[in-house]
Amino acid sequence: MTSTSTPSGLARFNGLEESVARATLLEACAARAWADRLLAARPYATADDLYAASDAAMAELTAADLAEAMAGHPPIGRPKPGDPTSAREQRGMAGASDELRAQMLELNLAYQDRFGHVFLICATGRTGEQMRDAVQERLGNSPAQEREIVRAELGKINRIRLAGIAAPVEED
Repeated sequence: MTSTSTPSGLARFNGLEESVARATLLEACAARAWADRLLAARPYATADDLYAASDAAMAELTAADLAEAMAGHPPIGRPKPGDPTSAREQRGMAGASDELRAQMLELNLAYQDRFGHVFLICATGRTGEQMRDAVQERLGNSPAQEREIVRAELGKINRIRLAGIAAPVEED
């Protein structure tokens, strides 16, 4: 069954006052330049249009914009207290052993020392071990390689979060 109407969640987002829509987008990604580009392209007919706008905005983020976006993400293994999105996205670390948690803390610190920012990965669906292996592997990257990997991972995270914004709204 195909519908030509805009999904209810996306229609709701399209109709939000600009300041509310901006706040909604900044909860998904802390980069103001990204949010501004998505706001400027409203209204969106489909979720795919929203995702395409997000991808285009991600491709144009400067190093400073990426730093701003990363500042909105807690280290892996330490989700923001009281933030259900952060906890859900990092669920793979929820049952991690004390040893794995200690390894992640050490690796997060090494990564931050090397690159000057938090290790960023789309953690949704990954186990703690997979995230540990990824940070170990990525520690060998050059700063330029890592910046582009971070851009791609942030794009994946943004798409997941935008899917929640665009999702159909349940009727009462």
